[in-house]
Amino acid sequence: MVNAELKFEEWKRYAEEDRQMAEIAIRASGPANQICFHAQQMAEKYLKGFLMFSRKRFKKTHQLRYLLDICEEVNASFQELRVDVIYLTQFYIETRYPGDIPDFSTHECKEAFQAALRIKEFILEKV
Repeated sequence: MVNAELKFEEWKRYAEEDRQMAEIAIRASGPANQICFHAQQMAEKYLKGFLMFSRKRFKKTHQLRYLLDICEEVNASFQELRVDVIYLTQFYIETRYPGDIPDFSTHECKEAFQAALRIKEFILEKV
């Protein structure tokens, strides 16, 4: 495995931990905010993993739109993910800090998880 593939596998491993946490929480009717956060994190890590695989530099960020823009520079088909990325963007800051935390619904957390899974599958087809 070349270095870029190893870096992708590292990001994938961490993304899969977020996927597992979200799945466990969904099955246990766990807190929607945490499910939303782990879905956002899963997508973020897969996007960063793809960029590492593509040897594309990016700044340290949690901004999914920024990461997607760079992914689109590598492969224009990433624009297909824009709706899911925009949806997931709301779940980083808003799920982290008191006062910022809205009460996300069970429906929203399941939608967030499905969006993250679509991003995962899309990226796995590209690497």
